[in-house]
Amino acid sequence: MYTSTPKKPNSALRKVARVRLTNGIEVTSYIPGIGHNLQEHSVVLIRGGRVKDLPGIRYHIIRGTLDSSGVEDRRRGRSKYGTKKPKGI
Repeated sequence: MYTSTPKKPNSALRKVARVRLTNGIEVTSYIPGIGHNLQEHSVVLIRGGRVKDLPGIRYHIIRGTLDSSGVEDRRRGRSKYGTKKPKGI
């Protein structure tokens, strides 16, 4: 896991991870959402889909599956971030 800076004119520290696939290829994938619990040997599920302002990143990590937890305190768009339905709603 490390951070990458986007292309002009954007400015941020985007969270990305190098992932080794089951076929042995190593790819760089984006970690969506605020905060994550991933560590060096975490097992993750990835999907296609590039990040427009990060060159060379063509995959997303699916949150809420395997070792990747869902985003905490997420109210809207929960299905995209693997968040369970809160009790209050």
